[in-house]
Amino acid sequence: MAITAVQLFSVPVSDQSRSRDWYVDVLGFELVSDTPMGPDARWVQVRPRGAYTSITLVTWFETMRPGDVSGIVIETDDLDGDVALLRSRGIDFPDGIIQEPWGRFVSLADPDGNGLLLQATDIAFMTGGASEA
Repeated sequence: MAITAVQLFSVPVSDQSRSRDWYVDVLGFELVSDTPMGPDARWVQVRPRGAYTSITLVTWFETMRPGDVSGIVIETDDLDGDVALLRSRGIDFPDGIIQEPWGRFVSLADPDGNGLLLQATDIAFMTGGASEA
């Protein structure tokens, strides 16, 4: 196999502008593209600053409803600092930072309810190397 990376994935949203602003202004992602794709569609692409993999915020897939996506994992080198910053930007973490044997994380959702986990990059299973299937 010659597969080398995940370039992007789509997240269904109800309002591309609102979602773009949330991912950029609240989460601090960079805007890669906000380009018209015809009369009724836009290509809105965001990603964490310096990251390779990006997210397209889509409205045009009938089988993908806003809020249906969960398990988007984003990493941080400063979980405590980022949680404090996100709280100052209006994000609520009712469960606080969760400590598991494999690491620390918080759960949050975008404006449509798509689920994200913000986790510390020092998670134990990442330091032991990947196993091959």
